[in-house]
Amino acid sequence: MATNPAKKPTVKFARKTSSGRYVSLSREDVDLMNYTVHMPPTPDNQPINEPAAAGDRFDSTSRNAASRPPLPGGKRGLTLTPCEMPECDGSVEKDEQGQDAHPCECGFKICNDCFVDAQRSGEINCPGCKELYKVPEFDDNESSFSAVPPAQQHWTASRAMSALQSSQPAKFDHSQWLFEAQATYGYGNAFWPKDDASVDGGGGGDNGIGSSDGDKQWKPLAHRIPISAAIITPYRLLILIRLIALGFFLTWRIKNKNHDAIWLWGMSVVCEIWFAFSWILDQLPKLHPINRSTDLSALRDQFDPSPASPSDLPSVDVFVSTADPDKEPPLVTANTILSILAADYPVDKLSCYLSDDGGSLLTFEAMAEAAAFAALWVPFCRKHDIEPRSPESYFGLRRDPTKNKRRQDFVRDRRRVKREYDEFKVRVNGLPDAIRRRSDAFNAREEMKQMRRMKEAAAAGDQDVMIEVVKVKKATWMADGTHWPGTWAVTAPEHGKGDHASILQVMLKPAMAEAIYGRESEQQLGIDFTEVDVRLPMLVYVSREKRPGYDHNKKAGAMNALVRASAVMSNGPFILNLDCDHYIYNAVAIREAMCFLVDHGGENICFIQFPQRFEGIDPNDRYANNNTVFFDGNMRALDGLQGPMYVGTGCIFRRFALYGFDPPPAASDSTPSAHPHFVVAETDSFRPQSFYDAELNPSFLPKRFGNSSALVESIPIAELQGRPLADYQSSLYCRPSGLLRIPRPPLSTSTISEAVAVISCWFEDKTEWGDRVGWIYGSVTEDVVTGYRMHNRGWRSVYCITARRDAFRGSAPINLTDRLHQVLRWATGSVEIFFSRNNALLASNRLYFLQRVAYLNVGLYPFTSVFLLVYCFLPALSLFSGHFIVETLSVSFLVYLLVISITLTLLAVLEVRWSGVGLEEWWRNEQFWLISGTSAHLAAVMQGMLKVVAGIEISFTLTAKSAVDEEDDAFADLYVVKWTSLMIPPITIMMVNIIAIAVGFARTIYSSRPDWSKLLGGGFFSFWVLIHLYPFAKGLMGRRGKTPTIVFVWSGLIAITISLLWVAISPPQGSEAAAAMGGFQFT
Repeated sequence: MATNPAKKPTVKFARKTSSGRYVSLSREDVDLMNYTVHMPPTPDNQPINEPAAAGDRFDSTSRNAASRPPLPGGKRGLTLTPCEMPECDGSVEKDEQGQDAHPCECGFKICNDCFVDAQRSGEINCPGCKELYKVPEFDDNESSFSAVPPAQQHWTASRAMSALQSSQPAKFDHSQWLFEAQATYGYGNAFWPKDDASVDGGGGGDNGIGSSDGDKQWKPLAHRIPISAAIITPYRLLILIRLIALGFFLTWRIKNKNHDAIWLWGMSVVCEIWFAFSWILDQLPKLHPINRSTDLSALRDQFDPSPASPSDLPSVDVFVSTADPDKEPPLVTANTILSILAADYPVDKLSCYLSDDGGSLLTFEAMAEAAAFAALWVPFCRKHDIEPRSPESYFGLRRDPTKNKRRQDFVRDRRRVKREYDEFKVRVNGLPDAIRRRSDAFNAREEMKQMRRMKEAAAAGDQDVMIEVVKVKKATWMADGTHWPGTWAVTAPEHGKGDHASILQVMLKPAMAEAIYGRESEQQLGIDFTEVDVRLPMLVYVSREKRPGYDHNKKAGAMNALVRASAVMSNGPFILNLDCDHYIYNAVAIREAMCFLVDHGGENICFIQFPQRFEGIDPNDRYANNNTVFFDGNMRALDGLQGPMYVGTGCIFRRFALYGFDPPPAASDSTPSAHPHFVVAETDSFRPQSFYDAELNPSFLPKRFGNSSALVESIPIAELQGRPLADYQSSLYCRPSGLLRIPRPPLSTSTISEAVAVISCWFEDKTEWGDRVGWIYGSVTEDVVTGYRMHNRGWRSVYCITARRDAFRGSAPINLTDRLHQVLRWATGSVEIFFSRNNALLASNRLYFLQRVAYLNVGLYPFTSVFLLVYCFLPALSLFSGHFIVETLSVSFLVYLLVISITLTLLAVLEVRWSGVGLEEWWRNEQFWLISGTSAHLAAVMQGMLKVVAGIEISFTLTAKSAVDEEDDAFADLYVVKWTSLMIPPITIMMVNIIAIAVGFARTIYSSRPDWSKLLGGGFFSFWVLIHLYPFAKGLMGRRGKTPTIVFVWSGLIAITISLLWVAISPPQGSEAAAAMGGFQFT
């Protein structure tokens, strides 16, 4: 048989089922005995209008073969060979080269019908040679034929295709059957998959054929990209080598004691053992880092096939939290809200909720201004595809705004929107004065009314009425002339930060399902929006009720209030959580997350965590504010395990997972019928009456979620709407296609009333909110605990690093004191986690082992500060005493030290390669690790122990969000020195080590027998400490190199105290003392 010189791709066939799906037919799946490929009615293959007689079959076939146009890859003028079976007038099949296809090596000519009939009757011998069929040898690459197993001796399916004769019709829709353009075999339903694709749509990220809107090819929405073996294999090997080297080194250190200074040896060995243990906890979870990518075009094809039709994407509720307008400027919050309203997501599927935990009228009116400005900003972003969609960030870009803009009216529109935004900023910045003047005017009016009533009563003859100075409450007034129900500027009963009523205001009503385009009559500013959808997502202002005597649980309690209110009002199956200073920098960020949540296997994902990216950081990132080692290294590595941790913002949750339910069981564990609360999509319903877990029984739901029927009824709806589509053949728990195209009902008065009720302070009493449901209470780092609880129940999470641009951008404190206080809060929460039932040592068996190690490291890393503090003083103690941690600098010690240092350096280089972190960023992270470890982490351990032992609660202040004007220095806050007690340990370490270096050098110089090796060892480690503390020392200098007097006072006192204490413990003797002090000796 002739072979083709070029290698052709393998053809895979698929059949269409009665439900409209395409199912692949691999070699294992095809029944070669009964199977014939169905040829659709293409232009070259049409049904016969009239049945042909048996004697005319061959002639008809010959005429059609001669008259039809040649197939691509075929030959002209094919001659049909008649079948040699008795009483058969059929013809032998042809292959793509035009040669006769024979089922046996003997070359006996038999048609497909006779071959199939013989196989069905049990005849396994060839009619020609009377022996078992012998399949001819051929090259798999030369055609679409597949080899037949010798045990079956069946004819290949591609050679058994039956050709239906037809005539060319006048009109034929070619696009219905032309799947791909690589048509070597003519028109047909053979599917040509890509190199990394599969037809059956199975797991592991393979492609498949599915159909939700017509006959569309199914493609996976997300891909898992492993790290290159050239990087990850040496990385893992180096971890093993360093682990072995650490074992040998610690063994050598324990066996070789320093008898001259046993105390110095003991402290150093204990610290080194802990450092090795801490390094193992940090390094083991990094064994399986991965990358991920998404396919937004596939998402649009599957869920948004037509712009004119409603989207089938699930709804998303966006939560934004703020608490203090003084530390979190309303203008910053307004920009975050505007970026959410302008996000590239179906308008009717997006809802935004702002939680104002301070109940401030300033925030309320700033959001009202933002809602009004959104009517101009959002259509402008859609019309010109603006990025980023925060106006402050967009208008502050230092690049050409006209780049890639093609519309002629862009410059005019941008100029007008910029002017409106400047006016919007002026109005927001003027709100505090406007509210104060308005309140003063209304309060003065109330005083005059009260005075008038008293005068009228006195004039009426009531002699008992005494005209006195009238005093009325200094209320805060709204623009409509009513009292603000929240917090007043002058605190009053029922109007304070911890004592006010519930407030819920729908500032933008839910959008309609149909697009609404701007009209020419509405062009007040001269901007043409006639081709732009001008709908806006729903915007709701929420301030939960607060009363004295209730524990409101800080941010976690505010987020749980939003969960309940949104469940009653919009009930989006997914929730995006953002801080007030984190805006959407990538308009399609939500769609990126949906690629994971609605893809195959997405039903087991509890949340999608995005990396945190920051603006306003100084170019050198002095205090490692970007934290890229954690976000691009540790989090990417956890993504290869059970998933990244929840870090407080930039996270999209599955609402059903927040409710404390377990994930759906794996297909290998059970079937959907075994767990009835996960119902297959064909039922189109949720049956809450038959839970597999007794705790999830509907009769207990009010006890868990509270006494709200609307809230309880929303739970199954959110679970069903959050499932992947039923078209995904490998997904057990799915929803019907088109279910979410139905418009949601409009808001009613009863719905708003119910939403107000569920945010009352008493609603959580005797429920499981904060214990198992929603954000978890009891820790200042409620984010880590909430994510841990989900992972502990068996859920997975995904780390989404967007390729085109960052998903979200926020601000971070660049001041040293603010940065230390921020790290102190995180470390204190970690200590609380370690001493609570959320300790990873107590986790269930659903938590992966390496994931358990990572969470264990979260609770243990602050305790490293105790050993780090001691180790930073060891070089100074060594120089003061004249001894070193080892008796002599032997070759073994230096070799071990060299191997450990080299492996650490190589590991850092490889980690930089697979994580994308810069070497400078890695070094800044190492420096700040020592700075925070000797200051904030140490204080966190002390505060955590006080809370655990003595029950002393810890209070923290909000991290201030800066709103710097363009004329001001963007990094002015970097040089501000704010004294805090956290600075005392690092300052002491620096001063003591500097003094120790001077003392050690003087002792060695004036010694009769100088021991340079001990000076070299102690001096090297002292230099190692000082070089790590360099950013801290630079931060103390401020802008002009001025250091607060208190810094010198504290450092001098502590250094002198330690020096005198050392002299008292180990006073120098004889000639050594004289040499060390230049010949002088105290008596």
